[in-house]
Amino acid sequence: MTVPAPAPPPKPDSPAADPPITSARAGGRGAMLVGIGILASRLMGLVRERVFAHYLGNAEAAAVFKAALRIPNFLQNLFGEGVLSGSFIPVYAQLLGKKDAEESDKVAGAVFGLLALATSVMVALGMLATPLFVDLIAPGFEGGERDLAIRLVRVLFPGTGFLVLSAWCLGILNSHRRFLLSYLAPVVWNVVIIATLLAVGGRYAQGGRAAEEALTEWLAYGVVLGSFLQFAVQVPTVLRLLGRFRPALSLASASVRQVLKNFGPVVLGRGVVQFSAWVDTAFASLISNRALSSLLYAQTIYLIPVSLFGMAVSAAELPEMARATGEGEAEAHAKLRSRIDAGSRRIAFWVVPSAAALLFLGDLVGGALLQTGRFSAADSRYLWYLLMGAAVGLVASTVGRLYASAFYALKDPKTPLRYAVVRVGLGTVFAYFLALWLPERLGVPREMGAVFLTLSSGIVAWVETTLLRRKLQQRVGPAGLPAGLLPRLWGAAAVGGVVALGVKQGLTSLLGPMPGVGAQWGGGVLVPPDLHPVLGLVAVAVPFGLVYFALSAALGVPEAGAVFRKVGRKLKLLR
Repeated sequence: MTVPAPAPPPKPDSPAADPPITSARAGGRGAMLVGIGILASRLMGLVRERVFAHYLGNAEAAAVFKAALRIPNFLQNLFGEGVLSGSFIPVYAQLLGKKDAEESDKVAGAVFGLLALATSVMVALGMLATPLFVDLIAPGFEGGERDLAIRLVRVLFPGTGFLVLSAWCLGILNSHRRFLLSYLAPVVWNVVIIATLLAVGGRYAQGGRAAEEALTEWLAYGVVLGSFLQFAVQVPTVLRLLGRFRPALSLASASVRQVLKNFGPVVLGRGVVQFSAWVDTAFASLISNRALSSLLYAQTIYLIPVSLFGMAVSAAELPEMARATGEGEAEAHAKLRSRIDAGSRRIAFWVVPSAAALLFLGDLVGGALLQTGRFSAADSRYLWYLLMGAAVGLVASTVGRLYASAFYALKDPKTPLRYAVVRVGLGTVFAYFLALWLPERLGVPREMGAVFLTLSSGIVAWVETTLLRRKLQQRVGPAGLPAGLLPRLWGAAAVGGVVALGVKQGLTSLLGPMPGVGAQWGGGVLVPPDLHPVLGLVAVAVPFGLVYFALSAALGVPEAGAVFRKVGRKLKLLR
């Protein structure tokens, strides 16, 4: 009897050599790695925003640059991570789960080829139609503002193509459970932009409008270079994982056709969401340049917990949920419910205190992150008002991502699309009446309209998330946030917020009276004049966090108990 020779061990970086992580462990470990990558990226993003605020603040050129960056980013969001997560990853991850390496390689090559072709066409068309896009996205820009926006957008568009291809790399890496690199790659993008500002910012600082415009043009070229490097750093690892990668424009594979079948509804869904972002940007540009730039600063801040917790959990869970759908229906639904329940609890436990921090301490958050150079204390206070509105829908926005990912894993992208349309329709109506119509009727300054923009987005986020959850429960059974969890978390966060405000008032009494708000609303300072905003934030954030964790643990929230147990184990190891 001839004994066959043993098969050679797989190459370390081949798909077959993916670590044998159980499904239960993969989600938590993956979420941790995604969180680490996102945290590093977001921290660098905050450094980028701080340096940007130092040199440009709320200047006219700052508003124009931020609006210009939104236009090519429409293409990135339309074909980038969100779309590939809903169309490509579920199919590709399921093939990996079945260990069908040949078919998975075909899908990866075909998706790359089709994506590269579509992106190239869109970039070319976008550069030709730039004036039209500027008029649509920022109708408040006229004259020199409009001309600058057109120049910037035409420079920025090619860089967006590299970011779309970077999202394809992310899809490959996530499906192979290689989460860290794909979410660390944006650090490179941020570093290049920061380096550009530091290299040329001093030369143009305080040089007037022409100097500010020149600085934004240099910055646009830095964005393009950073976009290319973000893609390039992922390519070597992706190619090692694929092994037989061959770009193609073929639709012969049934799996490729399934990706394209999912692609259409997901693209429409992302397009609908981008329309919502366009509405906010357009309305803010009609209010004032300060409202526009502050809105975009606020989005940078409040998207941190959305990305750090919502995206981290959803990105890690999607491949695992997709692998589970390859099993029997009853077993698959049971696993989906388990993952949705655990994921939504983790998200809520961390996002509720984040929302409370923006609500109670947004002035210190904005001051600590951005108050420097041309970004004043009055700008930080105005930013706080916008963060208050955003805090309303923060939990809904993050949990909603997980619910949408569950539908993508079920290869049902049409349901999230339908509810995204509902959200955007309601959001547009609310934004118009609350942001443009209501301030004048209430007799408040026009710039307060930007606060109602973030508030309306939060309200409709709850509508969308509620609809997604109800439909998901009809599909797989009871799943999602358990009743009673949010009241307990918000109760603990509210007490922590009141304690933090008391500490802030105590610091004011100790170090000197806080100057009152001046004749113009939004004036004044945020902390005692002897205390830097960063130190002020640390001084109030520590008691806020301790009270939240202690109270949530006392109220029987399992996640809080788990945190204390982990800290206890770490302390024992240090002894």
